[in-house]
Amino acid sequence: MSLGIVAIDHVQIAVPKALEAACLRFYREDLALSEIEKPEALKARGGAWFQVGTLQMHVGVDPEPSPKSKRHVCFLVGDLARARMQVLARGIAIEDEGRAEGLIRFFVRDPAGNRIEIGQRV
Repeated sequence: MSLGIVAIDHVQIAVPKALEAACLRFYREDLALSEIEKPEALKARGGAWFQVGTLQMHVGVDPEPSPKSKRHVCFLVGDLARARMQVLARGIAIEDEGRAEGLIRFFVRDPAGNRIEIGQRV
């Protein structure tokens, strides 16, 4: 029996307190995501929330985030070549490029090591 799930509302990634400022700068400035206000009751926990299309991405502070892994968030862009040039111009290393079915893509990591996929539908 289906639960009736109709959409994903948000995703959350974790960053260590020591890298919180660097990671928030990465999402605000390097990826130019639109920050939205967190609920007052959650502001003291640190981190930030971003609106990405119809979804939200929450960056939470975790005292012991796990090491680098394959888990990731994928951001879709309209022009992958342009996005790649902008990422490289900001000094961000591209660690993997390639194709998945219906998608051209590359991966970067935020300052905390979270894997970020940038892709374009083809």
